[in-house]
Amino acid sequence: MRCTYLDPGLLLQTSRLIMARFRVLSLSLSLLFLVQSVVSISFYLPVRSRKCLREEIHKDVLVTGEYEISEQTNTKTNLKITDSSGHILYVKEDSTKGKFAFTTEDYDMFEVCFESKSPMGTGRVPDQQVNLDMKHGVEAKNYEEIAKVEKLKPLEVELRRLEDLSESIVNDFAYMKKREEEMRDTNESTNTRVLYFSIFSMCCLIGLATWQVFYLRRFFKAKKLIE
Repeated sequence: MRCTYLDPGLLLQTSRLIMARFRVLSLSLSLLFLVQSVVSISFYLPVRSRKCLREEIHKDVLVTGEYEISEQTNTKTNLKITDSSGHILYVKEDSTKGKFAFTTEDYDMFEVCFESKSPMGTGRVPDQQVNLDMKHGVEAKNYEEIAKVEKLKPLEVELRRLEDLSESIVNDFAYMKKREEEMRDTNESTNTRVLYFSIFSMCCLIGLATWQVFYLRRFFKAKKLIE
């Protein structure tokens, strides 16, 4: 019976190669969803004004955010996050810096609003600079904390991240398929209604034309213009 001895250096090299491939795959998947799952924006908020940002987010998705607002004298800035039904998910009055987190209960349009308030007669107040970083889905998860709590190795953390990314991809494709089916059903229903309306219109026109012919014939006979 032959015994095969594996070179420890070869095993180490193979392990590093596997790790590198996982990192490349993870980076590729991350780039695919980076634009959709990370929102970073900076803008200026004039005094006594209100600016809102809207975004559509899927169901059961973790959303985290961090904001920072430059301070101005005699000015208070309020932050409010609501859904399309007006339910308040997060609110903070006289906010300057902080973080927020919530999990969506349904696919909806969410609104993040900053409102600046200042007493009248305070003179000209410079605009406030607002910095907002918002993440949702896989990008919102803290994998370092997950690794510490579950005592995961770096390779296991990468596998967990890839698993979450794969699940996110599957959910997105399932949602796109559902939307495509809904749009197809809507188009078919619209086409059927247009067809029935066209047939009804043609029947009405034919009936109206027939009635006009008989009416004019009786009218001309009454006037003895035709026999």
